[in-house]
Amino acid sequence: MRLISFLDAQGRRRLGAQLGDEVADLTAIGLPDTLDEVLRTGALDAAREAAGKAPRVSLATVRHLPPVTLPAKAFAIGLNYLDHAAESNFSPPQHPVIFHRFPSSWVAHEAPIVRPRVSTHFDFEAELVAVIGKPGRAISRERALDHVAGYSLFNDGSIRDHQFRSTQWLMGKNFDATGGFGPAFVSADELPPGATSLQLTGRLNGQVVQQANTRDMIFDVATLVAACSEAMALQPGDLIITGTPAGVGFARKPPLWMKAGDVFEVELEGVGILRNPVIDELPTPG
Repeated sequence: MRLISFLDAQGRRRLGAQLGDEVADLTAIGLPDTLDEVLRTGALDAAREAAGKAPRVSLATVRHLPPVTLPAKAFAIGLNYLDHAAESNFSPPQHPVIFHRFPSSWVAHEAPIVRPRVSTHFDFEAELVAVIGKPGRAISRERALDHVAGYSLFNDGSIRDHQFRSTQWLMGKNFDATGGFGPAFVSADELPPGATSLQLTGRLNGQVVQQANTRDMIFDVATLVAACSEAMALQPGDLIITGTPAGVGFARKPPLWMKAGDVFEVELEGVGILRNPVIDELPTPG
């Protein structure tokens, strides 16, 4: 099942099941208008059953929203591919490198990501996202995938000069509207367990700049779920943004930064393509 959050022609928030080039409007027949609420209430099966009964609209007419609206937590994982750790001049981590990404820092599929005025070092990172569907604390690795409802895509857009000003990466990873999230939530049963052995690609203006396979992750999805839940209870709708492979802009010689007019795409086999144009931040009035 492939679910999207979107605005309809009247600007109302809706949840839909993507069926080819059409979207079945699940909200129109009584389901919640966010995936967050569907996950909290355990209504994924109801959404699957309702898809065939819901009125349909053309996918081309909808405006995407991020698949999850307001997750309680959005864990991001650093240095989770050997080649990326090497190009970043870090030893492979012995434990997952975990930081946080706030919802204000991302936008939906096809919405512009924003290069802030204070920096020209705007970098790209193609990533897989795991979406939690079942709550739990201290989850074992063996049971971890039972807690994953599905997957999506993320561009962990990074303001590198701010990221590397200290040993804490949070500031450079959380400028407003610098990341992309979407376009859809794909339920776990549509993909291999743990979304492993899938081809992940990042493209800047149509040119491949990152390419890897999810089996190359140092810490797989099950390990990440277990690690994150060791400290705090996971809730339905929580995200784990699982890390990026080599090819990022700051590690290139010369560096390759995103700028206004660029388009960055994240593609994952079986999930789809997340596309975001790049714009410059507008001057502050006054």
